[in-house]
Amino acid sequence: MIDLSSKDLEQLENKGISKEKVVNQIETFKAGIPFVDLVKAAVISNGIFRFSEKEQEELVQYFEQNRSHLDLLKFVPASGAASRMFKAMFNFLDAFDPKKETLSEYLDRTGDSDAKKFTDQMHKLPFYGFIMDRIKDNVSNKDEEAYLFVKEMLGEERLNYGFYPKGLLPFHKYDSGSATPFEEHLREAALYAKTDGKAHLHFTVSPQHDDMFKEEESKVSPKISKATSTQFLISYSNQKPSTDTIAVDMENKPFKNGDGSILFRPGGHGALIENLNEQDADIIFIKNIDNVVVDKNLEKVANSKKMLAGVLKKVQVKAFEYARLLDDNKVSPEKSDEIKSFLERELNVRMPKDYDNMDVNEQLVILKDKLNRPIRICGMVKNEGEPGGGPFWVRDAEGNISLQIIESAQIDLSNQEQESILKNSTHFNPVDLVCGVRNYKGEKYNLLDFVDPKQGFITGKTQEGKELKALELPGLWNGAMAFWNTLFVEVPLVTFNPVKTVNDLLKPTHQA
Repeated sequence: MIDLSSKDLEQLENKGISKEKVVNQIETFKAGIPFVDLVKAAVISNGIFRFSEKEQEELVQYFEQNRSHLDLLKFVPASGAASRMFKAMFNFLDAFDPKKETLSEYLDRTGDSDAKKFTDQMHKLPFYGFIMDRIKDNVSNKDEEAYLFVKEMLGEERLNYGFYPKGLLPFHKYDSGSATPFEEHLREAALYAKTDGKAHLHFTVSPQHDDMFKEEESKVSPKISKATSTQFLISYSNQKPSTDTIAVDMENKPFKNGDGSILFRPGGHGALIENLNEQDADIIFIKNIDNVVVDKNLEKVANSKKMLAGVLKKVQVKAFEYARLLDDNKVSPEKSDEIKSFLERELNVRMPKDYDNMDVNEQLVILKDKLNRPIRICGMVKNEGEPGGGPFWVRDAEGNISLQIIESAQIDLSNQEQESILKNSTHFNPVDLVCGVRNYKGEKYNLLDFVDPKQGFITGKTQEGKELKALELPGLWNGAMAFWNTLFVEVPLVTFNPVKTVNDLLKPTHQA
């Protein structure tokens, strides 16, 4: 049993964390989190649906015909700070001194390919003109220009872009000026998340950026509203302190800060299942803040989202009809087989091994349980080497097989068979989800009931020179949705344009 002082208990209370939760987390550290057991990669026609152009058009039309009766919401995880995006350029500032060497000498000496790409092409950046106007009077040569440009971009007393949330940095340059991801998400929402002229959006942001987002909203919302004839209804939330996880020392005892308090750390994006659980709509579109496109690709992206929503709506209609029949006890043996077939073929559900040997009542309980779950339709793009979770058939500890989005860190790469399954994977998930979170009666599911806590991560960290272990919660689109009904659908590569580093802004897809 763990020993918690009255001061510790007071700290837990202030954060809204129960003692039981802490005990469970410490038990997780002791037991460790096992690697997942991959059965095979999900591929086209075995786990991933691919629709012809004609089928896609029909699904888009189906969504359009139904959207006026639907509550739609766009949910955007937007708490990421831009510090990681500029990591290479912070290193460049530390390592390059134009007074001591030329830029080409620095690049030869260090082989710094990120700095070379940045300095060669920085004229393509959406904020190039803005920064050049600020530094032009101090520049005496090209090398100094590159150095002062980066210094102006990142300096704490200057633009301080590294402190910004990613969502509020200039990403795209148009004739009318630059646009932030926040602004681009509004443009998108007007195309596929609008009903009766209104589009609801929810952004999860860091507390220190609350005011910055609201200021951006007041600046760009009226402009996009006018251009798209859309009223934007925007709400925000922060990651809850109660989702922070305890850190432990190497003996699995609570790690203490210098002042004697317990060290808690943010639980990762999986914590946002709590924020998502507080939203309610018929269809919720989920997309990361940094995955936005320039105007010329907007229609293709919107059609892809409508297609996924059409898939969700179609499958929901059947699932709801069957759930109603089961609740009304109006299921004949033939209908029971029909429901089982629907679950297996259209919702990728796998029945327990002994299903055929169960009596009728036990089978109906299983069917009811499998049907009454939130549904997620996950866009999958062809894997072209970008990092991200992949689609796999996975076996859990009870032997149940299901479709899951799995990160490489969850896979035992020392196991040749598991590594070979990973290598056979053809697609990955770009965080492109369309979710149904209500049952056939219109009641919202409690999403916390469908999380698999065994899909978190334990990582090693250091604090004040001491080693510790940290716990990351199951990812929002990974273990936090493990027990949802899941469909994977191939979507075009144009829908995936994340900006992980500042150099990603130089890619053709981010040039307007």
